Order: sequence, then C-alpha cells, then structure tokens
Amino acid sequence: MLLRSSRFAAENIPPFELKGSLFTLTVLHLFQLDRAAIERHLVEKVKQAPSFFNNTPVVIDLEGLAEPPKGLEGVDFNSLYELLRGHGMAPVGIRNGSPELQAVARQAGLPVLPDSRSSASAVKKPERTELAPIRNRIINHPVRSGQQIYAADGDLIVLGTVSAGAELIADGNIHIYGTLRGRALAGVKGDIETWIFCQSLEAELISIAGRYRISEQIDSTDWGKAVQIHLVDDRLVIDHLTR
Repeated sequence: MLLRSSRFAAENIPPFELKGSLFTLTVLHLFQLDRAAIERHLVEKVKQAPSFFNNTPVVIDLEGLAEPPKGLEGVDFNSLYELLRGHGMAPVGIRNGSPELQAVARQAGLPVLPDSRSSASAVKKPERTELAPIRNRIINHPVRSGQQIYAADGDLIVLGTVSAGAELIADGNIHIYGTLRGRALAGVKGDIETWIFCQSLEAELISIAGRYRISEQIDSTDWGKAVQIHLVDDRLVIDHLTR
C-alpha cells in the first residue's frame, strides 16, 4: 500500500515524470551458456576492479550465442540474472539473438532492447553537415569528483584536471589539458574514429565506442604520460604524445 499525503492529494501535481537521459551501459557479450564457465570468468573480471562492477547496469548481448543443439530447454536466463546480481551487476535487458532466444529472455523478465548487429568495421563516422553543426563543449575549470559532463554531437575539451570519481562523456573526441584521474568515454554513440587526448593518464577508465580499459589494464609505461588513445582493429591503442 502506498503512503498517502493529504497535502499533495489536494495539489494538481503528477506523481512522476518521464525524461530521456544518457546512461553508460556495460555490454556482456555472451558466447556460451555454461554457467560454471561464465561464473569463473566473471569472478576473474570482478577481481580486476571490484568497485567498477558494483551496481553496474549491464546489457546481455546474444549475437554471438548459438542456440543449443538440443533446443532451448537448457537456456536459463533466470540463473544468469541471479549470477550477475550476485556479483554486483544489474542486468537491464538483452539485445540481439534469435527470436526464440529473445522469447525465452522475455519469459525470464528481461526486456529486449534494440538490436545492434553491425560490427565495428561496419560502423561509419556520422556525417556532419551544415544542418548538423559540431557542438564542441569547453570546460575551463577542473572537473571535481562526482561530476559528469557530456558533450552532445561534438568534442569535449577540458582545460584542467579531471579528478577521480568524475566522468567525461562525448559523442566526439575528448581533449584533457591536464591529468585524467576519472573516467573518459568518447564516441558514446558508436563513432569508432573518435580519440581521447590527455596530458597525464591516471584514469579509472577509458572508453571509445564502448571498448574500454580500466586502470588495472593500463600499462605502467603509459601511466602518468601524455597520451593519445584510439581504436585499431576494434582494440584500444595508447600512444605517447611528443612534447
């Protein structure tokens, strides 16, 4: 039973409002249904960065999952859901996969999200015309912990330091003329040709078009250096900047 308030009941105020928003989602690309194998691999991933996966929204991608030869009787999305929840993740739905797999996922209460079947090599950089101008965003102060800054339809340029716990998000490139200690996510709409530049790399996470590395996966030879980050063959590459 919901609590009632006479004060609000007398006012013509809607009980809620729906708004579009931007969220960063981790995608789990599922290739097999062996629960024990999934759990072993998941434990290793969580060990690499325990705090990163805490309450992280996760989309389960079924594009690489072949249907079992004996049919769908052994497909248990309820078990997979509980496994992910048990390791701190928050499954929000599935995408891709056959209609039969999607039907089983729906029965388990997992919503089906829009498909994303095009491979990275097929993704093209969005065309930018005079009708859709680039909207670069410049931040001329340090970005504090807990802040999230998003540059829609353009590049994000930060003229100071990005503290741990801060998050930069851009549809285009990200330029940081200081130390990057938080997270930087470029090309969040799938643009694989975007880059990240920073004067000192000490990041919690770097990501381009969904391909990411956490701090533990950044080589010590790149740590604290001025770098440029981009994709080569669907793989994140970190190159040093010459000063």
